[in-house]
Amino acid sequence: MAHFAKIRNDNIVERVEVVHNDIATDEQAGITFLQNLYNDTATWKQTSYNTLANTHKLSGTAFRKNYASVGYTYDETKNAFIAPKPYASWVLNDDTCLWESPVAYPDDGERHTWNEDTTSWDLIE
Repeated sequence: MAHFAKIRNDNIVERVEVVHNDIATDEQAGITFLQNLYNDTATWKQTSYNTLANTHKLSGTAFRKNYASVGYTYDETKNAFIAPKPYASWVLNDDTCLWESPVAYPDDGERHTWNEDTTSWDLIE
C-alpha cells in the first residue's frame, strides 16, 4: 500500500490516505487518483510508513526523512516531513529531521522527562 499526505497551503499535513499499489503505480498516479477522488487540486506527497529518522525500517530506501502524520510540516527544501517542535529549546537535526534536546537523554537506566524551564532532564520517581 502507498501512503499520501495532503498538504495545506501553509505546508501542514492535513490528512494521510492509503492508496492500493495497483492504483499508485508511482507517486504521480497516486496523486492523480486522490485529486480525482476528492475533485480538487490539492497538493499531495507520497510518504513511507517504514521511514523514520531518514532510515527505512526494512532496509529499503528512506523516503522524505519521516512518515507523515497530521500536523507535521512538509519542508520542500529538505523534501522532508517534520513533526511539530515539542519544546522551544529543541533543535532540528538536519540529517534525520527529528527534534533533539539540547542535552542528551541520561544513560542511567532510569526514566526521565524533559523540563523546559531548566532545559534539563528530570528523573521520574
